[in-house]
Amino acid sequence: MPERDVYNPLLFEIAWEVANKVGGIYTVIKTKVPVTVHEFGDRYCLIGPLSYKTAPMEVEALEPPNGKIRETLEAMAAHNVKYLFGRWLVEGSPYVLLFDTGSVQHKMDEWKGDLWRSAGIPSPPNDTETNEAILFGYLVTWFLGELAAKYNQPSDPAIIAHFHEWLAGVSIPLLKKRRVDVTTIFTTHATLLGRYLCAGSVDFYNNLRGFDVDQEAGKRGIYHRYCIERAAAHCSDVFTTVSHITAYESEHLLKRKPDGVLPNGLNVVKFQAVHEFQNKHALNKEKINDFVRGHFYGHYDFDLENTVYFFTAGRYEYRNKGVDMFAESLGRLNDRLKAAKSNTTVVAFMVMPAETHSFNVEALKGQAVTKQLRETVNEIQGRIGRRIFEKALRGEELSAEDYLSEEDRVLLKRRVFALKRTSLPPIVSHNIVDDGNDPVINQLRRLQLYNKPEDRVKIIFHPEFLNANNPLLGLDYEDFVRGCHLGVFPSYYEPWGYTPAECTVMGVPSITTNLSGFGCFMDENIENCEDYGIYIVDRRMKSVEESIQQLCEQMFRFCQKTRRQRINQRNRTERLSDLLDWKRMGLEYIKARQLALRRAYPDSFVDEEEDEEVFRKIPKPLSAPASPRVRNLDSFNVDEDAEEDIPSYQLRSKKEYPAMSHQNDKTREDELLREGDIKTLNKLSIGDKKQKNPY
Repeated sequence: MPERDVYNPLLFEIAWEVANKVGGIYTVIKTKVPVTVHEFGDRYCLIGPLSYKTAPMEVEALEPPNGKIRETLEAMAAHNVKYLFGRWLVEGSPYVLLFDTGSVQHKMDEWKGDLWRSAGIPSPPNDTETNEAILFGYLVTWFLGELAAKYNQPSDPAIIAHFHEWLAGVSIPLLKKRRVDVTTIFTTHATLLGRYLCAGSVDFYNNLRGFDVDQEAGKRGIYHRYCIERAAAHCSDVFTTVSHITAYESEHLLKRKPDGVLPNGLNVVKFQAVHEFQNKHALNKEKINDFVRGHFYGHYDFDLENTVYFFTAGRYEYRNKGVDMFAESLGRLNDRLKAAKSNTTVVAFMVMPAETHSFNVEALKGQAVTKQLRETVNEIQGRIGRRIFEKALRGEELSAEDYLSEEDRVLLKRRVFALKRTSLPPIVSHNIVDDGNDPVINQLRRLQLYNKPEDRVKIIFHPEFLNANNPLLGLDYEDFVRGCHLGVFPSYYEPWGYTPAECTVMGVPSITTNLSGFGCFMDENIENCEDYGIYIVDRRMKSVEESIQQLCEQMFRFCQKTRRQRINQRNRTERLSDLLDWKRMGLEYIKARQLALRRAYPDSFVDEEEDEEVFRKIPKPLSAPASPRVRNLDSFNVDEDAEEDIPSYQLRSKKEYPAMSHQNDKTREDELLREGDIKTLNKLSIGDKKQKNPY
C-alpha cells in the first residue's frame, strides 16, 4: 500500500449541482461549504459542469494558486478542454472548477465505447442527460488522473474525491479501473429506481426485497442510468446515503450495504434574544392574515384569533410527497371540528408548482377590494381624528354622532357593498392548465372542501413557489413558513426532507413520517418527538387508513392547543435547531473521509482508530417557565401541556434532564449536551467509563 500524508489531504467534492441550481443537492452542497472550508481551507475544491447561464453570477474567475492543479488544467486546455476556475460566491468562498462538457462533445462516441468496454455500462444515443453525465465523468477522471500522478511521494497529501448522485458517478468505476491513486466516497441522496417505483403506486417498502431490479429498471427505460448508479456504489471506497431509510433501500436496490449515513444539515443562525423568532412569527402571521382577509372576502365570518395556518410545500409529487394523505386527512379533520362544534378554523395552504394560465380573477379581486376598504377606513380615520382634535381644542362638547360625516357614511357603505359576492372563495389561487385532470383539485372536489361557510377547514392551493413580488401573497418562502403554525409533510418517499428541517430551525412544529429521512433521524435522536413539536406518522407498519387516522388525530390535537401552549411548543421546537446544524452534521462527513483514508492508506496512520462513541438521545424537554403562583418551586418542572394533572410528588427535578437544564450548577456533560457538542461529550463519556473500569 502506498503511503501519503493523510492528515492534510486534498478534498475534491464533485456534484452536478455545484454552482448550478437544479434541485435539493445544490442546497446541501452550498450550506455545507462553510464547515468544510473551516476544516480544509484552500485544500478544498468543488467540481461541477459549466453552465454559461448561471456561472457568471455564481463564480469569480481567477488563476489556480496550486501549481500542480494549474499545470494539469493547462495540459487539458491544450486538448481544447474549456473550464472555469475561481471562487464560488457563497459563504466560505471555496475554490470551484467547472468543466464545459460541450468542448469535448466530439469525444462522445469514443468515451461511450470505452465505458462499455471498461465498465459494461450501456448508453443509448438519445438520452441527453446521460450523455452529459458521461462527458462530465470522463473530464473529472482525466483531471484527477493527471493530478494524482503528480502527488506520488510518501510526503504528498492524499486525495479524497467525494461524489454526489449518479450524474457525477460515472468517474468512480473509471478511477477504479485505471487504478488512479485517489480514495473515493459516493453519496446517493435518493436511488433512481426508488423514485420511479414509488411514483408508480407500488407498495414499495413491503416489496423491497423481492424486486427484480434489472427488469424494473429496464421496464422504465432507465437501465443505463441504474448501471451507472450501481457501478458508482460498488466501486467507491466508501458508500453512503443521507438517511437510514435510504440506506435500507440502497442495500436492496443497489446491492451494497452503505458504510454510513450522512444526514443533511442547515446553517443555523441564532437570534441574539430568544424571543426574536416569536416576534417574527407574529409579524409574518399578520401578513398572512391580510391575505386571508382578502381571499375570503364576502365569506370572512371566522375569527383570525382562533385560526391556525397549516401548510405543505415542495415538488408536485402527489403520492411521494403525501399530498393525497394530507388532503384526505383535512377532509376528516373538517368533519371532526364540525362535530366537536369547535371555534377553531384551519386554513390549509398547499404550495406546490404546477402549470398555470394566470392568476384567478376572484383571488386578485379579493385583494383589491380589501386594500381599497383599508385605504378608505384610514382616510376616514384621519378625518375623524382631525374633527375630534379641533372640537377638543375649542373646548366644544364632543358628540359621537358628529364624528362620521354623511359623505364618509356613503363612501364606507359603497366599500362594504363591494365586498359582497355570491360565489364561494376559490380553493385555487391560479387558473391551472387542465384542472379537470389535476389530482389535488379532483381530490378536494371529491371531499367537497369548497371553502363553504360551515367548513372549519379552508383550503388554498397555491400552484407557484412563493416570493415577495407575488401580487397575491407577497411573502418569501422563509417568511411564510415563520408565519404559519404547523407544517404537514406526510411523505411516502422522502430520502431526507428539507422542508420539515427548515420548519424546525425556524421554530415551527411539523408533521413528518417514519418513511422520511428526517423523521427517522428525529425518532432516533429524541426520546419523545411530539414534546418538541415533531409529529411522526407511522407509514411503515400501519395501513393507509390507520396512517390517515393518525395524521387526522395529530392535527386535531394541535387545533385544541391554546395560544400559550403553541408558543411553548415553538420554543421547544426551535431548541432542536442545533441538532440540524452543519457544525454537528458535518461530523458524519469527517467520519466518512477518515474511513476512506484508512481503507486506502492504512499504513499512513500513526494512531489507533478512535473508541466507539456512546449514543445518547435528547431527553424529555423542560417545561414552560413556572407561572407566578408556583414561581418558588424552582426545583420542579411545571408543564402546562403534559404535567398539569400530575400530583406534585410526581413532578421531576430539572437535574434529571441535563440536556435542557439552565441552572448555574451545570456539569461539563450538561453544557456539552445542551450545546449539541456530541463528539466531545462522547469522548468524555468514554473517558469516565475507563476511569471507573480501568481493566
